Amino acid sequence: MATQKHLIITGTSNISWKDATLKAINEVSKTIDYISEIKILEQRANIVNNRISEYFVDIDLSFMVDTNRK
Repeated sequence: MATQKHLIITGTSNISWKDATLKAINEVSKTIDYISEIKILEQRANIVNNRISEYFVDIDLSFMVDTNRK
């Protein structure tokens, strides 16, 4: 039976929510193996001078537990 762990992370970008998501996955994949899926929990943004200045996305990241790891 496969076991999954979940980690909630926040990605940021000054371009878009998609870019924030991709940056977060790219950064997390540097230290976590076997990423299997993500779920977008929340999107929000900062507004400066009536424009979005920064995008934020909260992600529930799932990854498989390596049961053979010692």
